[in-house]
Amino acid sequence: MARTGKRLKAAASGIDRQKQYELGEAITAIKGAATAKFDETIEMSLNLGVDPRHADQMVRGVVNLPHGTGKTLRVAVFAKGDKAEQALAAGADIVGADDLAEKVQAGQIDFDRVIATPDMMPLVGRLGRILGPRGLMPNPKLGTVTPNVTEAVEAAKGGQVQFRVEKAGIVHAGIGRASFAAEQLAENARSFVDAVNRAKPAGAKGTYLKRAHLSSTMGPGVKLEVASLVGANPAGQ
Repeated sequence: MARTGKRLKAAASGIDRQKQYELGEAITAIKGAATAKFDETIEMSLNLGVDPRHADQMVRGVVNLPHGTGKTLRVAVFAKGDKAEQALAAGADIVGADDLAEKVQAGQIDFDRVIATPDMMPLVGRLGRILGPRGLMPNPKLGTVTPNVTEAVEAAKGGQVQFRVEKAGIVHAGIGRASFAAEQLAENARSFVDAVNRAKPAGAKGTYLKRAHLSSTMGPGVKLEVASLVGANPAGQ
């Protein structure tokens, strides 16, 4: 613990906690402070001017990061017949129907994303109490209930990120790894911000994007200059 404390203190020594950093400057600082013995995840957190307790202020969506996340998701697909074969060919880790439902009910949930064809939803719906609290329930709005399982699996495997605002009005996502080039992290960050801006709900009043922070898994966090995050990023469309 002492060594960890000293490492964190050293990593934070060059960071001004009160300053609002421009995005590029923040990425340089965070990458420099990511000194753990593994490739740390770089995470972005956004404080939004919404109250998700109200249905018309819920923020939820997906974004395909142009450079991926650096993490390989395990994907489960509920499908039968040709669709099951297509899912396997696209790289799905687990594919099934009733047999997969039995595994879920038995607590065998060794996957990070669930995709289902529309005809499987009556079956998947019965698993809502298990999948829902884990954020794994397929949803048409997120592209995880679809007849096009090939596209959905490839997107999940290719760095697609799902996001959902939490009770305190905070939405966050991993935007890459410390080993990524600064330009890659910047493009991913702007793609994430653009997606959150596009998901602005009708009930949001006043300032929508209030504050932003960037951090690494084991390192300190920095405040971001919100103005440096705004702007269309074609790569993230």
